[in-house]
Amino acid sequence: MASLLEPPAQRIDTTPQPMPALSGRPIAGSRYWSRDFMEREWEAIWTKAWLIGGLASQVEKPGDFFTYHIGRESILVTRGEDGVVRAFYNVCPHRGKRLVMEEEGHAKRLACSYHGWRFTPDGELAFVPCPEDFAGGSPCGKVRLAEVRCEVFASFVWVNLDPDAAPLAEHLGPVGPQLECYRMEQMRRTHWVTLEGDWNWKCVQDNFNESYHLPFVHPQTRFVMEQSYRECQFDLYAPHGHARMFMPGSRPARSLRGHADTVLQMMSRELAYWGLDPEDFREDPLAIREALQRAKREKGAAKGYDYARFHDAQLTDHFHYTIFPNISFSLKPDGCIWLRADPHPTDPERCFFDMWYFTWFPEGVDRYYAYSMGQEVDRTTPVPHRRGVVGELSCGPGIDQDVSIWSEQQKGLRSRGYRGAHLAGQEARVRFFHDTIDRWLEA
Repeated sequence: MASLLEPPAQRIDTTPQPMPALSGRPIAGSRYWSRDFMEREWEAIWTKAWLIGGLASQVEKPGDFFTYHIGRESILVTRGEDGVVRAFYNVCPHRGKRLVMEEEGHAKRLACSYHGWRFTPDGELAFVPCPEDFAGGSPCGKVRLAEVRCEVFASFVWVNLDPDAAPLAEHLGPVGPQLECYRMEQMRRTHWVTLEGDWNWKCVQDNFNESYHLPFVHPQTRFVMEQSYRECQFDLYAPHGHARMFMPGSRPARSLRGHADTVLQMMSRELAYWGLDPEDFREDPLAIREALQRAKREKGAAKGYDYARFHDAQLTDHFHYTIFPNISFSLKPDGCIWLRADPHPTDPERCFFDMWYFTWFPEGVDRYYAYSMGQEVDRTTPVPHRRGVVGELSCGPGIDQDVSIWSEQQKGLRSRGYRGAHLAGQEARVRFFHDTIDRWLEA
């Protein structure tokens, strides 16, 4: 039931989706380590799917560029003098050297360091040494960088290696309008970590396609969210391959009512920020969720937040999505975490895992305590891109707990003793994910 405090606005449709038919095929361990399976995925999925390459804010001005490495390919994204964002294969058409080596930057001309060919951000060849030495005359004006399908949506630059791919909106299906609700173009990336992991990319997407692991991998969450899968809503979007989950938040599990001290201690800072006294909830911590929703609705505008387009549940609960093939994200009005798993170019038992966090800064505020991340965030300081291997860098305490599982899981998936997954009903999103992989391979 909608709150009486909610003003009318266009909001996410939370109507439960009908459950599609799912297969009963075993999810074999070889899917995670077979080089043959990796090659099939490359040809059928990675060269056909819409992928997030980076952020539109990385190419804010004409001449800005960034590179995105996916499998064996490198993609160059630029903003041209005409203001259009384009994507190209990051390869010089002269003799095949990778054109741009930097992760991001700005240049009026993109110069190949091998023979000095220079290209405009629009992809046009603008200069070659010794133009008179070419039999057909100067190649300038005749040669272009090979272009890649590219669209900008929800602050992201999406790329697709298939020139005949359907438009991005068709690929996103019903998830696209839901994502628009959060106006991510008004948020700022405040965390950027990339790990090279010793696990297959599907371990990541499997993990974020189920909440069955939460009380065991994330024991601290027992005190701040309802764990019973009976309280959650799981939706599968066929034939798109995407999924979503709604999980009640800002309240302890009903079985942990006796832990009021722990619950109030963990939530005291957020409660105080919204003008609530933690002691008022000592006898009934379950009342925190509704009280926070009401306080945010009443005081959000004065604090610089626009909650008009959100359901009350979106102010406290966990709205989690997966986009096929490799994106997982949780949406909140004041911040969103995005997780991307890209395949390694040569090794099926390795991948690259990205964690991005986006923060909504209240109007007139450059620095504040972001409750979703549990730390101070700063709008004015450029976010550094931190790269490393597992154990060297942190993605935050919660994601670090997930990361700690995947290396040992990959080893187990290699074992003769592993003979395919035995999935619970609440792991239907995992089954749906692998059924979608099979459908793309068979296509």
